[in-house]
Amino acid sequence: MTLFHFGNCFALAYFPYFITYKCSGLSEYNAFWKCVQAGVTYLFVQLCKMLFLATFFPTWEGGIYDFIGEFMKASVDVADLIGLNLVMSRNAGKGEYKIMVAALGWATAELIMSRCIPLWVGARGIEFDWKYIQMSIDSNISLVHYIVTSAQVWMITRYDLYHTFRPAVLLLMFLSVYKAFVMETFVHLCSLGSWTALLARAVVTGLLALSTLALYVAVVNVHS
Repeated sequence: MTLFHFGNCFALAYFPYFITYKCSGLSEYNAFWKCVQAGVTYLFVQLCKMLFLATFFPTWEGGIYDFIGEFMKASVDVADLIGLNLVMSRNAGKGEYKIMVAALGWATAELIMSRCIPLWVGARGIEFDWKYIQMSIDSNISLVHYIVTSAQVWMITRYDLYHTFRPAVLLLMFLSVYKAFVMETFVHLCSLGSWTALLARAVVTGLLALSTLALYVAVVNVHS
């Protein structure tokens, strides 16, 4: 039974990534190693972020919620935008190809580094726990988040981007960077349950995805 539970969690977490790779056309471009390079860039960026946070931002322990401190820590996620831009700048091809390579490689690296071991150790445990199902669902939300963020970075780095689109793209990028901080603060203040918090993250990510998609279509149509 525990092995069956682990198989469900594993499939729920990893199969959407595999399906995205196959259905997005990346497999036709032999983009596997490009995605691996994006994953290596993710590891390097996360290492730099960890060193920076450990040096300048001590860990908050109990007491009053440190809103300013947590906001400053969330600002370090700007490094992800720099890393995604670096990955896309090293790949030649159409915009959607660059976006998917960067996003899929980035999200897959995060999935392996942050959820692989907890799923392997926890989901195979004696007792059933819903948190591993939630963890698997959250990995799919992360995939959508990084596709959205990569699309925003691609749009803002276009040298021919119309100035009328720039404020909207910058606003969406700001929301994407601080989405985790806003959701964490909201969950902390409202004392939401785990399923409610997961639903809130899914809804917010979905709204950002739809807004970014509409803006991406507009940018592509204007420049075509």
